[in-house]
Parts: sequence; C-alpha cells; structure tokens
Amino acid sequence: MTRPGTGARAVAATLLLLGALFAAAAPARAQTAPSPADQVAPAVLPPLNFPGPTSHDAPAEPPAAGSILHLTAVLSAADPKPLRSGVRWRVFSEKSELDGTNRLVAESSDAIAALTLPDGSYIIHAAFGLAGATKRVTVAGRGVSERIVLNAGALKVTPLVGDVVLPAAKTQIAVFVPEKNNSEAKLVATIKSGQTIGLPEGDYHVVSTMLDPQANGSSATTNSVVNADLRVQAGKLIDASLRHRAATMTLKLVSGPSGEALANTSFTILTPGGDVIREMIGAFPSIVLAEGEYVAIARHDDNVFQTNFKVESAIDRDVEVMAK
Repeated sequence: MTRPGTGARAVAATLLLLGALFAAAAPARAQTAPSPADQVAPAVLPPLNFPGPTSHDAPAEPPAAGSILHLTAVLSAADPKPLRSGVRWRVFSEKSELDGTNRLVAESSDAIAALTLPDGSYIIHAAFGLAGATKRVTVAGRGVSERIVLNAGALKVTPLVGDVVLPAAKTQIAVFVPEKNNSEAKLVATIKSGQTIGLPEGDYHVVSTMLDPQANGSSATTNSVVNADLRVQAGKLIDASLRHRAATMTLKLVSGPSGEALANTSFTILTPGGDVIREMIGAFPSIVLAEGEYVAIARHDDNVFQTNFKVESAIDRDVEVMAK
C-alpha cells in the first residue's frame, strides 16, 4: 500500500530533474547563437574551376593558340628569292630530353611555311635535297619571320639520245662526291631524269646509265654510260645535259633476208674482243647498245649462227642473223 504523499513527491522530483537538464543545455544553445554585436562577416570562398561549361553556362573563351612562325629558305645570302618547292622543315625544342635528343614539335613540307607554336625557344632545320641548315629562334607573343640561308646550289640532269630526252624509266643517274684518284668515292644520291636536287656547294661526279627494259618488266643497265664532273655553286642551278650515243637493236634469226623470225632462239651479244654484253632468249629480243661494233651469236636446234653488226647513235634497227 502506497504511503500518503509519496506519488506527489515522485512527480515533483521528476519535474526538478527535467528542469536541471534543460538548464544545462541552455548555455550550449547560447554559444551557437552569438549576439549581433559579436557576429562577423562570413568568409568569401574563391570561385570554383570546373572542367568545362555546363549546359547553363556561357562557353569558356579558348586559350591562346600561340604565335605564328613564318619560314622561308634561300640558296644563298645574295639570292633574295625564296625556294618555292622541295624544302622540308622540322622544328625541335631547344631543351634536350633526358636521352640528349631534342623533341620534334612541328614539321612541314610547304616550301614557305607558317607554323603555330607556343612561346619559347626552338631549333629550326631546313632541308633541300642534300643541303640543310639550322637556326635558333625565339617565339614570344607575336608573329616571327625567319629566313634560312642554305649556302647551296641545285643540280638538274637531263639525259638524251640524239635530241630526244630520255624518260625516267630509261635512265639511272648517280651523283658521287669524288676524292683524289677516285671519282666515284662516295655515292650521295640517285636522281631521275629532269629532277632537281639541292646540294651543298662543292664538286660532284655524275654518272648516267641507260636502262634496257626486259620482257619480264624489269630493267637492266646497258653499256651506254656517260660521265660528267660538275661544280655546284651556292645560289645557282646547274642544268646539265648528258648525251648518250646508243640505239635499240632487235635481234632475229631468219632463214633469208626479211624472213620470219625463228622462235626458241638464244642470242649472245659480244664485243669484237669477245666480252659478253648480254644473253637473251626469244624470237626477236631487243637490247640497247652503245655506239660501236658487235658480234651476235644465235643458237637454234643445236645449230650456231653468227653475224657482225654496227650500232650508230639514235638509229634503232633490226639485226638479222642468217640461219645458214
């Protein structure tokens, strides 16, 4: 049985406990809400840099692309006319990589080039055939124009037979740097008929050899060879015409004059001294020979026939070997 007054005292005790708890919490709430006099202006955060504009943002202004480097090349300092073809440009970073090389940053095959580069220092290399030159340039916030002096000349070789220019497929042209007692000491280039090539100033030895197209589509060199010693001067084009004295001979084994060529015949062409020039098989094979005298030997069905013939420059003709 509960004693009188006990329930009222329990309720009062509970109320006192709750009051103490609220009183203890009141100072903490006061600390989080300072008075207006104690407030300070909130800190201003810097703007955030997003990777790119959202659909609600204006497009970002593109970064500056760099400065334009204009490049021209001349053969010599005395020649103000820039080269219009055949120049290849390479631009390297001036700073070397860990392996000691310089990184290639741009290149162009335009003879007059315009390259967009970030500001900095670069090494420019211009190549014109076998001639080349380098120059250091600095790009700094504005367009730069540079002229490279190659100190070189140009060589053009045109082979002919008579007054007819030989096409590229009919000739092989080699350019050598000569040394004492050896005109063909160092092969530096092979070029085509009518092709212009840039060369450093100096002496060169040029060899033009006629080619003889074969039935299988390949080409063989002939004994028609023309040599020339040339001097290439800076700023000048050397236009050399090399005249071959040769002709095309078509061989036939016939039973009589102007007769039909016999098939399955093998031919050997020799010099009067017995040196073999070429061996061929067919009814009427053709061969390009230098001007001079020759011997033709024909073999057919275990029989051997021969004739002597003469080659005159630019006069193509048939050579008949009589089968008797």
